[in-house]
Amino acid sequence: MAVKIRLKRMGKIRNAQYRIVVMDSRAKRDGRAIEEIGIYQPKNEPSVVQVNSERAQYWLGVGAQASETVEKILKLSGDWQKFKGTDEPSGIKPQAEKADKLAAFNKALAESDDEPASGAYSSSKKKKAEAAEDTPVEAEADAPAEAPAEAEDAASDEA
Repeated sequence: MAVKIRLKRMGKIRNAQYRIVVMDSRAKRDGRAIEEIGIYQPKNEPSVVQVNSERAQYWLGVGAQASETVEKILKLSGDWQKFKGTDEPSGIKPQAEKADKLAAFNKALAESDDEPASGAYSSSKKKKAEAAEDTPVEAEADAPAEAPAEAEDAASDEA
């Protein structure tokens, strides 16, 4: 039985994600694999490449043939150099640490404790009530200013 190390496509449309698998060379691309030895996610920045080095070395040692793409991935991870016995450098860029969502949430919560209780959102009923409260206050403020002017007009009419 001819064994190959190749990629098995997973993921969604336009979001390809692959598993690095050991399969019979006659099996379908996405068929049943003998063993999964890694993952490859090219859409991430930088691409995610994780290979179980021990298993990759085993399968290469017992005669499994790597596809062209998997060979390039193994060169990036350094497993191909181990298998061939060369001293070429590997080229995988380290992945950025994932942000701790819980810590970010707790930080935002602590910062919001100092702010007023009223939020940015308010219901339309509250807005109408606030608008109704503002209108009479403005009318009362304008009324005293008009009263002295009317009193002066009345005084000048009597004279």
